[in-house]
Amino acid sequence: MFNKILIANRGEIAVRVIRACREMGIAAVAIYSEADRTALHVRLADEAYLIGPPPSAQSYLNVDRIIEAAKTAGAKAIHPGYGFLSENPEFALRCEQERLVFIGPSSQAIRAMGGKTAGRSLAAKAGVPVVPGTTRELSDQEVLQAVKEIGLPVVIKAIAGGGGKGMRIVSTEADLAGAIRAARSEASSSFGNPAVYVERYLGGARHIEMQILADGKGHVVYLGERECSLQRRHQKVVEESPSPFVDADLRSRMGEAAVKLAKAAAYTNAGTMEFLVDSGRNFYFLELNARLQVEHPVTEMVTGLDLVKEQIRIAAGEPISVRQDDIRLRGHAIECRIYAEDPFNNFMPSPGKIHTLRNPSGPGVRVDSGIYEGCEVPIYYDPIVSKLVAWGRDRDEAIRRMRRALAEYVILGVKTSIPFHRRILSDPQVLAGEIHTQFLESWLAKGMAEAKGNLAEIALVAGALYLHTKKPSGRGSAGQGGPAESPWKLAARQEAVRRR
Repeated sequence: MFNKILIANRGEIAVRVIRACREMGIAAVAIYSEADRTALHVRLADEAYLIGPPPSAQSYLNVDRIIEAAKTAGAKAIHPGYGFLSENPEFALRCEQERLVFIGPSSQAIRAMGGKTAGRSLAAKAGVPVVPGTTRELSDQEVLQAVKEIGLPVVIKAIAGGGGKGMRIVSTEADLAGAIRAARSEASSSFGNPAVYVERYLGGARHIEMQILADGKGHVVYLGERECSLQRRHQKVVEESPSPFVDADLRSRMGEAAVKLAKAAAYTNAGTMEFLVDSGRNFYFLELNARLQVEHPVTEMVTGLDLVKEQIRIAAGEPISVRQDDIRLRGHAIECRIYAEDPFNNFMPSPGKIHTLRNPSGPGVRVDSGIYEGCEVPIYYDPIVSKLVAWGRDRDEAIRRMRRALAEYVILGVKTSIPFHRRILSDPQVLAGEIHTQFLESWLAKGMAEAKGNLAEIALVAGALYLHTKKPSGRGSAGQGGPAESPWKLAARQEAVRRR
């Protein structure tokens, strides 16, 4: 077992890995940018090393500085977390060359499955249904040609990374050029790789993923599914396990397909097979996330496994601690991603200082957080500040506990998505589990339209009340004396003019 591990990440996921290391008696080494000098993961680690300026390209994506920090600290392994370099085969290869254990799949396995197009190609060869699309990196001209062959609508998707970054849905030819530029730009800034491919866009489907673990002894297991259909701009915002839509037969078929693919790719460590599932319970492979997922806590809550500890043990050459027959899904878990964003201002990032923080607690509640009272939320990185997880004996209890926890959660100093989560978890369709990948976007659009209508009514009433309470000038409407005109008539006249 390792005596020291460097965590090549920041925020709540770095804190999560540090805690697993501490429970295993392993020293944890943090890295940080100049913007993260006082971050929680830096404070909790046993050692911490500055690796560069705030921009990711000069810090958390700086391979040379990360390797240097690991060697200086005497760490024998590197945990990449999620995002940044977690699915970068060149980084994994560099770790192997420097005799540092990469806590994740091998560089060969990442190339085989971590790259979205390579994974699709391997899945097709293995007989697993895939969404129609291309299987290699494309130039801009090749993207245009592929769209003609596949037909609109399509999704332009980054080959590297995940988390909804570098993805653009295209419904018309007029939007295609701009979508290509935007997808490449976002992919380059987030993952250091502008490569994209094309995939047919399947509307009305569910996004359901299957968690797997694979060790170096030939054992592969699936740990049940996660429902991830509540998404905004391809970014998951609420996840749960198990899915309210998946039955035992579909779970078994998807799990067996995931295991089959992992074995075909000689995959090791933790990974997630992502699928689109239509209303007839037909599933289509999307991609493999060759890393730990943001939403891994819901799987931990229903299986009782610690996925980070399993990752570390597998990387150290140990077998998975369970076999397929040992795995039982107990109860239901739901996760809300809490972002430092203003949900009432188009989810604009809300960096700043946390003045007040009160975390929820009580039965079945877990908070994976990267913040503390008095800390700064920088503007340079993904605005996620914590993950709130609730467990219950069934879905209804899990949702009720989540709503109670959201009501207890207080973060002052920055805007957060907490009010948004409270509203979405009160929606009748969400409560009934009747969701799909486009549900949240249409729900938000409807909510914005209603809000604008309400604001117009409020403004009209406010104007009328203002005129009603204003002292009369003693002159008529023509300014020649006489009684003042009714403020209600004035407000009505103003509204009529406004609507012309």
